[in-house]
Amino acid sequence: MKHLKSVMIALAIFVGATSFVNAQSKVAHIDTQLLVEAMPAMKAAQSELDKIQKTYDTEIKAMTKELQNKMTQYDQEAATKTDEENQKRFEEVQGMQTNIQKYTQQARQDLQKKQEDILKPILEKARQAIQKVGRAEGYEYVLDASTGGGILLADGKDLMPAVKKELGI
Repeated sequence: MKHLKSVMIALAIFVGATSFVNAQSKVAHIDTQLLVEAMPAMKAAQSELDKIQKTYDTEIKAMTKELQNKMTQYDQEAATKTDEENQKRFEEVQGMQTNIQKYTQQARQDLQKKQEDILKPILEKARQAIQKVGRAEGYEYVLDASTGGGILLADGKDLMPAVKKELGI
């Protein structure tokens, strides 16, 4: 009887320990920002975005220089012109300033849209690779360890090396 009681206690402890181990979820973490920055496609995308940004900057600088030249010219000629002509010139300058502001705003919007269009497939590829590696290694959760990613503790396994291998980087 005493032996049976010991076996029952040992069995209960074994079942409890097994249930506890099975109840725990496997969790890993990865810094998605570092992963995306390491992807060759991201480097090419950033280069393309930089080129577009420079094009917009050049155009805005040219428009601003033209405006400054007109303002300088109009200031120098103001004394020799009628009030009506000066008023028209003032309105022309205001129109140019408004056009520059509108163009700058439109350029920002276009650049942001282009950035979203370029980055979406890159981010999707990274997400799919993370899911594939996470599932292959039996993880139930993979947390984003990027700054602002909402993680407080990242002591789990870091999937960065395996995901980089999956992406060939």
